[in-house]
Amino acid sequence: MSEAQAETHQFQTEAKQLLQLMIHSLYSNREIFLRELISNASDAIDKLRFKAIEDGELIADDPDYRIDITFDKDAKTLSIADNGIGMSREEVIDHLGTIAKSGTAEFLSQLSGDQAKDTQLIGQFGVGFYSAFMVADEVEVRTRGAGLSTDAGVLWRSKGEDAYELEGIDELPRGTSVILHLKEEALEFAEDFRLRNIVRKYSDHIGVPVRMIKSDYDQAGEGDEDAEKVVSSEPEFEAVNSAQALWTRSRSEVGDDEYKEFYKSVSHDFDDPMSWSHNKVEGKLEYTSLLYIPKRAPFDLYQREVPRGLKLYVQRVFIMDDAEQFLPLYLRFMKGVVDSNDLPLNVSREILQQDERVTSIRNALTKRVLTMMDTMAKKEPEDYQALWDEFGEVLKEGAGEDFANREALAKLLRFASTKGDSNTKSVSLETYLERKVEAQDKIYYICAETFETASRSPHLEIFKDRNVEVLVMFDRIDEWLMSMLTEYDGTQFVDVMRGDVTLPGESKNDEENAAGDEKKEDDHPLVERIQGVLTEKVEGVRTSKRLTQSPACLVLAEDAMGAQMRRIMEQSGQAMPEAKPYFEFNPDHPLLSRLDSEPDEDRFAELVEILFDQASLAEGGSLQDPAQYVDRLNRLLLELLDR
Repeated sequence: MSEAQAETHQFQTEAKQLLQLMIHSLYSNREIFLRELISNASDAIDKLRFKAIEDGELIADDPDYRIDITFDKDAKTLSIADNGIGMSREEVIDHLGTIAKSGTAEFLSQLSGDQAKDTQLIGQFGVGFYSAFMVADEVEVRTRGAGLSTDAGVLWRSKGEDAYELEGIDELPRGTSVILHLKEEALEFAEDFRLRNIVRKYSDHIGVPVRMIKSDYDQAGEGDEDAEKVVSSEPEFEAVNSAQALWTRSRSEVGDDEYKEFYKSVSHDFDDPMSWSHNKVEGKLEYTSLLYIPKRAPFDLYQREVPRGLKLYVQRVFIMDDAEQFLPLYLRFMKGVVDSNDLPLNVSREILQQDERVTSIRNALTKRVLTMMDTMAKKEPEDYQALWDEFGEVLKEGAGEDFANREALAKLLRFASTKGDSNTKSVSLETYLERKVEAQDKIYYICAETFETASRSPHLEIFKDRNVEVLVMFDRIDEWLMSMLTEYDGTQFVDVMRGDVTLPGESKNDEENAAGDEKKEDDHPLVERIQGVLTEKVEGVRTSKRLTQSPACLVLAEDAMGAQMRRIMEQSGQAMPEAKPYFEFNPDHPLLSRLDSEPDEDRFAELVEILFDQASLAEGGSLQDPAQYVDRLNRLLLELLDR
């Protein structure tokens, strides 16, 4: 296909938006484009190396893997070429014309226009190839897929605007070349010394040679940026990087900066990691792991179906990205690599799911991650608080799902509480138990939609009066979590919105002795009268020991599903059986005293209905008939105004 016959294709809308962000230099550090392109080239080589295990013919024409960087300052071009797996025409369209990522629209909706914030978000999304447009007016990609005929080459060309061109070309070598036509202000990236420094800074760990044309310097030395360069008449390539996979090196040989740059390469994140753990295991199983905790949650963290996991290598050979079998789903934010000497080179996802060795590695890696977090919580509590703010909700999934590690996960949980002055989730269960009041043998908690709703709930009044701390839970997952997590360190959890709570200092005998007194209290004349009004709405009516200031509240039965969980189930389309609460009233409240003396039964019923609706609103519930509630309230106000 000649250039005149080149096809023009429109970019996918999402790709067009991202390109515009790149062109307008959202990234504060432009040099990372080279890291991204080298990382892509390395991935392409890794994929071919794996395929070549079964089909050696794929690399017969060129078995020595490499990434070559060349430049021409006069022509204003920079080229990054690899002899990896390459792409077919269809793959070029899929990879360079669209963004085949789940949640792309959600990602774009989160862009705020604030360059600093958007830069971080884009880094989490990982759009490495498009970063080339930060320094280039035009980008060309020349590629031929491994195993395809020499006339199956493809040229992709774009100026990063609305469209790109595709053209068929002959006689291309296997692999991919990315040619950047540099902007005038980006010609620094067509200088030998500058490029070598970037490669050593960001890509020294790449496991294949990253080569540049060998140069000779005068006595000023290669370390002098102003040294006069003399290129030999017959250019010869030399490796610029160490070309040794970082995780294969001893921990004592690897500096912090190298660990950070390797993280950015495998994660495509532009931030440094929060923490990492590099470990080599020898014995019954032999494997090396390098695990990273990111600083920020990915934009699609709560999409549990999105592929994610560690990079898997077997005997230094890349096998697959997103090997989810080596960590549980609640640790899906973790990044890194695992390299095993015991698994077969032709291992597949199906085999991984059934292999006992994988299960053993998974268990060990899970414990290692939890140990990393526990150590951080003890030694660097501020860092751990930042980790919890980002990943706390998914760690709660683990506390409910991972029985084997439930105790370790429970230690990591953090909550807001009634002794805090904001919704900061900083209280551990250990801290809670350390400051419990005398004779307290329960961990009290409350679930609601928001911190404000929970912290102002009437159910907390007796606890506040007695200075008893209550954990305040308002994440969507909390009620489900507490249905799984029934006790910690031998101490039972108690939901203050359920049943007839036992307060600190009340023993089992006290409860039994109080049964007779409660029976007397429930002989209160208002019980039967209120029951007659609310018959269809409540399971029962009783006096309350929770309330000290409010007139009434609604209480769930011990085994009833809470409002938070009910809403989640209903939103997922599940029909929920009706659950009636108990109506508890405060007989010492002036409103109830006034209600007790109301002779008009119609007016009495009207006031009871208002109290019931107010109790529902106080706990963050919704009214079955808001218009009727407003109507009743208006009539009451008119009566007061007429007096």
